[in-house]
Parts: sequence; C-alpha cells; structure tokens
Amino acid sequence: MQRRAQREQRDQRAKRLHRVLVCAAAVPVMLVAAGCSSDSGSGDSTDKAANAAASASASPSPTVEAAAYGKLPEPCKVLSKKTLKDLVPESKSGKEGKSDDISTRGNCSWNSLDNNGVKGSQFRWLNVSMLRFESDVARGPADKLAQEYLEKQVQDAQATEGAKSTKSEPVPGTGDEATAVRYELKKKEGTFKQQTVVARVENVVVTIDYNGAGLAGDKSPSADDLAKDAKKAAKEAVAAVSEANGAGGGKASGAPSKSASKSPSKSPSQSASKDASDEPSGGASKSPSKKPASKS
Repeated sequence: MQRRAQREQRDQRAKRLHRVLVCAAAVPVMLVAAGCSSDSGSGDSTDKAANAAASASASPSPTVEAAAYGKLPEPCKVLSKKTLKDLVPESKSGKEGKSDDISTRGNCSWNSLDNNGVKGSQFRWLNVSMLRFESDVARGPADKLAQEYLEKQVQDAQATEGAKSTKSEPVPGTGDEATAVRYELKKKEGTFKQQTVVARVENVVVTIDYNGAGLAGDKSPSADDLAKDAKKAAKEAVAAVSEANGAGGGKASGAPSKSASKSPSKSPSQSASKDASDEPSGGASKSPSKKPASKS
C-alpha cells in the first residue's frame, strides 16, 4: 500500500511538471505573436502618414487673381496743360510728392493765386493722388483691395471735421466706379469750397482734391463750376492711368472692366501698398485748403 501511494505521488508530480513545461514553451510563441501583431500596426500607421503627406503635397497652392495694372503714370503729367490752365491758371508748375515706390503711389499738387490787390483774390488748390494695389493671397485680389480703399476715401471726405453742406454723388463714365464729395469749410482766410472725386480703374485708385475761395473780399467761386472741373480732371487722370498700362482710354469712358486678373497669378506678390492701403491719400480731403501763396 505504501508503495502504491508513492507511485501515485510520483505520477502527480510528473503531470504537474509536464504542465509547467508546456506553459513555459508556449510563452515565447505568444510573445512572438504579439511582436508580429505590433509590427503590423506600426506599418499601417507609417503607410497612413505617408499617404497623408503625399495627398497634402498633391494639393494645389492657394492662388489669387493677378493685378491688371502694373504701373502708374508720372503724377505731374496726368493732366493736360489746358486742364491745368482752367483749374489753376496762375500755377507755374506742379509739386510732386515723395514716394518710396513710384509704381505704387504718387501725387502732385498745384497752387494758384490770382491776386487783384484791393479787389480781392481768387485762390485755387489742386491735388492728384494715385495708389496702385497688388493682389495678395491673404488679403484678396487687387481690384477688390482698390474698391475697399475707394470706399474708405469717400467716407473720410464725408467725415471731414468742420465741413458744411456735404453732398455726395456717383460720377458716371469715369473708370470702373467714381464718387464725388463736395462741402464748404470756413477758415480765417475765407470760405473754401472743396471738391473730392475718388475713382477706381482696375486696381488703381485716383483721388482728385480741388478747392477754391474768394479772398480779401472777392466773391466765392461757384461750387458747381468747381465740381465740373474736378470731375473733368478725374476722368483725364483715369485715362492717363489706363494709357500708361497700354489699355487706352476705354476706362475713362466707363467701359466694362476687362481685368487682366482673369488668369490666376502663379506667384502672387505681397501687396506693394500694405502700409499705404490703410492710409488715406495725401489729398485735401482732410486739409482742404492751404494758406494762399503769394503771387510769384
């Protein structure tokens, strides 16, 4: 009986040992299987990342319509001698303003004082300013930027401090769009009648500031006559911008815009007037008159 019990104990220990060995042998297989599973997942992630990168590189870069006009005319030559004779008859020459880029912005001003001694004097001041915009991926196409600037110029003229009898009206037949603003401004020298015409042709904004006053007891000029002259100057300046860019005078007569920006720019440049686009022009819309200059 004792021997039989000993044999049973040995058989039980042998069975337990066999089970331990089987489990031990199975562990590396499980580890290998787990390792293969992990490698497979890593490969999938790498493939997905590679596919995503390839898809991103295949996406087209953002584009924006190119600016139609690439230059400006000389500011002191945009008006004919006849027009200058009519608007500023006593002016000898225009004074060109400083510009860090003449292809982007420019302006010219003229002073005229018809001094009649004790009978009084007639003063006129004329300023032409031009601002050209470039298309920008972040900010939009050039003609849209020019349109926004035109609206700002008109609003600034309408909000001139101290202005009286302010009126605004569209000016047909001048570029792609144009607006005239008129008002009176009293100063110690007399009452100045201001005319501001803001016009857009493609991606260029032209601003005409023209004012006149009767000084030393002379009668005030007709606001209607001044407005007519300012509109004439604006139409002429717009035509000069178009001609400088090889577009002829079509824009001055209100021809529909045929923007050269129909084809997208392959490499749109940053706006050449980023800082300028947020500034009003150096026209007389904020300071509509200058002190009368002595007759030379």
